[in-house]
Amino acid sequence: MRRVFRSLRSFNYRVWAAGALVSNIGTWMQRAAQDWLVLTQLTNHSAAAVGIVMALQFGPQLLLMPWSGYAADHFNQRKLLMATQAMMGTLALILGILTVTGLVQLWHVYTFAFLFGCSAALDAPVRQTFVAELVGDADLSNAIALNSTSFNAARMIGPAVAGLVIASVGTGWAFLFNGTSFLAVLASLSLLRTSELRPNARAHHTKGSVMQGFHYVWSRRDLRTTLVMLFLIGTFGLNFPIFISTMAVGVFHTDARGFGLLSSIMAVGTMSGALLAASRDRPRFGALLLGAAIFGLGCTLAALAPDYWLFAAALVVIGVAALTVTNTSNALMQLSTEPAMRGRVMALRLGVALGGTPIGAPIVGWVADHLGPRWALGVGAAAGFAAALVAIAALAQWRAQTKSDGLPHAAE
Repeated sequence: MRRVFRSLRSFNYRVWAAGALVSNIGTWMQRAAQDWLVLTQLTNHSAAAVGIVMALQFGPQLLLMPWSGYAADHFNQRKLLMATQAMMGTLALILGILTVTGLVQLWHVYTFAFLFGCSAALDAPVRQTFVAELVGDADLSNAIALNSTSFNAARMIGPAVAGLVIASVGTGWAFLFNGTSFLAVLASLSLLRTSELRPNARAHHTKGSVMQGFHYVWSRRDLRTTLVMLFLIGTFGLNFPIFISTMAVGVFHTDARGFGLLSSIMAVGTMSGALLAASRDRPRFGALLLGAAIFGLGCTLAALAPDYWLFAAALVVIGVAALTVTNTSNALMQLSTEPAMRGRVMALRLGVALGGTPIGAPIVGWVADHLGPRWALGVGAAAGFAAALVAIAALAQWRAQTKSDGLPHAAE
């Protein structure tokens, strides 16, 4: 167990993790409340509307990808995080006030989803690469996994709490809690011992530096393969708000508590996957292949589940697999990228993994509305299996090349 939690030996990482946990709980409360608000209060159970919200929220990851990566590589990461976190907290508070006062409309949710997405697009690559400043490269893979453990512990708590809050005092209060939760992460950033930070190498501005991340990744076959897999799973598979909300409402006919519980049960799987990643000494490409295949299997089981509890069990499987894919890809790409390029590479990774949502979410939402939620899960299953086939093809090429070159195989 000491090896699993080894990053917590660092004072800065402990402070950061504590603030992030509080903020992550608020984030998951808002995500659950937002989906419930759109699905049951602002529309007549429209999965397509939930898909549009997801597209607007995650689309900026793709639109702002070159500039968000540039900012992460060139500016002070701690100060940039403080600015983006403050902006997201403010947006959550305003949406909460609109909802509590009964003034909220669907276009408000669309607008705030887009603005929140723009802030998150600038925040995400900085937050991911900032971990290296807290612990250094030696414990980077472990710290990434522990970040995911915190995020998914919050995922286990947040939606369940949101369900209770929605049922007792209303949806808007979940947004207000999220807005105030950002104070915790702002406090943690203020309390860091700056003398103990391990600053990443800052990139120097040169002509074309915004686009260097694209050229760098394109020249690396291992990075290209990982991004193709992430595109498939991120675009068509990581549409959990649509999968869970439509199955909860349209198939199993649950209330807000039952909906929140499903999201929390899935977090059991995602947190388990994060802890498994934390126990590994280093990431391996084989784990990425295995995660993609199990993701496809889990979505298949969820689509065929005859009742609420078997569906919940399948969500645990999906959660383990999803975290295996996302954590392994994150660690592999950061550790194999030179420090001055990490921000741009991570922005590209996030843009591919989340920026495909504007394409996939409306499609999956349309499938759920017209063919049924089970068929929407079938789309996710196909994405997982397709990503696994991409990995198998890449491993076959690497093995053939290393065999012909007489070199040891290093891709596993």
